[in-house]
Amino acid sequence: MAKNMIIGQSGGPTAVINSSLYGAVKQALKRNDKIDKVYGMVNGVEGLKDGNYIDLTALADTTELELLRTTPGAYLGSCRFKLPESLEDEVYPLLFKRFEELNIGYFFYIGGNDSMDSVSKLSRYAEQINSDVRFIGIPKTVDNDLVNTDHTPGFGSAAKYVATVVREISIDASVYDNKTSVTIVEIMGRHAGWLTAASALARRELGDNPVLIYLPEAAFDQDAFVEKVKEALKTTSNLVICISEGINDGKGTFICELGSAVSTDAFGHKMLAGSGKYLENLLKDKLGIKVRSIELNVPQRCASAHLSETDVREAAGAGAYGVNAALEGETGKMIAFRRESDTPYVITYGVEDVNLICNEEKGVPANWIINDGSDVSEEFISYAKPLVQGDVVIPKDEGLPMFAYRK
Repeated sequence: MAKNMIIGQSGGPTAVINSSLYGAVKQALKRNDKIDKVYGMVNGVEGLKDGNYIDLTALADTTELELLRTTPGAYLGSCRFKLPESLEDEVYPLLFKRFEELNIGYFFYIGGNDSMDSVSKLSRYAEQINSDVRFIGIPKTVDNDLVNTDHTPGFGSAAKYVATVVREISIDASVYDNKTSVTIVEIMGRHAGWLTAASALARRELGDNPVLIYLPEAAFDQDAFVEKVKEALKTTSNLVICISEGINDGKGTFICELGSAVSTDAFGHKMLAGSGKYLENLLKDKLGIKVRSIELNVPQRCASAHLSETDVREAAGAGAYGVNAALEGETGKMIAFRRESDTPYVITYGVEDVNLICNEEKGVPANWIINDGSDVSEEFISYAKPLVQGDVVIPKDEGLPMFAYRK
């Protein structure tokens, strides 16, 4: 007898989070021999807990499903709900009661590290009570910090956005090349600097902006930073510097904490912002020159104007592969990418134990961070280039919306 599946989205949106939803739903609808109805959690497990879900099966009869591939935001809505550490908590039997009511046999969660933590807890609880519901995590994060996978859906498009915007900022800064100035661009990345490293893709030639790039994996020394800036200004009058929001002194103190106190979210993560402004004031004080800071903020996360075709294709593939994996009996797993080669660029899909992934972070390798922590290597460039390739043409059929909207 066919079972039903349920799928949700969690954490911050990416430009391709709905591409993964599209891939999973489309594949599930093809497998109506094993899957009857396809449900979507509205606002993730938090919404499901409260009984909020919709029937996605009807998308098969409309244009909405295809439009999901390029729809920005999170179509199903999201949450940052942390499942309790104790599997004895009352929320677990409540969620599994929902599964029973909906005849759920397959559960999919599209998200990052904290979402994989939810998949881990639910699959472990299922094992504890001998439930046959299968749990699969579909990766998603612009931070690109999930372990045991070459990269994550969402990173490629975000990296392309960062490189494009930094290129435009560099061009803007260069028009006043007869006056000295510094522009500091603050980019997302608490502990992992992958997205900030992608700003190197904005360069056209050796010595081009951004001249300096600082990641949280390398300890940040303020005095050395000021000296680096002074030296760089000798050859580049309009200097662009890219920094991760999470740059720190290597001893546990974030640079942004030097300027103001920071709060924490539901998962205990410090909510970082202000590193760029702090360094702006530092350089003004030390060097007495024109300095401005720009915080890219949320557009870098989910802007759809610069979608990477590679990213869209792989995100959809991860969703479809997840459905196949669950139907083949996998549970407690996350879909992973395995890179076979850079040139030509080839990846394959596989599954990894979600318990070995959640609550771990993959940083930029130390040997990819060069020049005393102020730049990234050619190895990173070779790694990142294939992920930002290709443009996606958003359909504009007459009489049809460009994006899908949840009813």
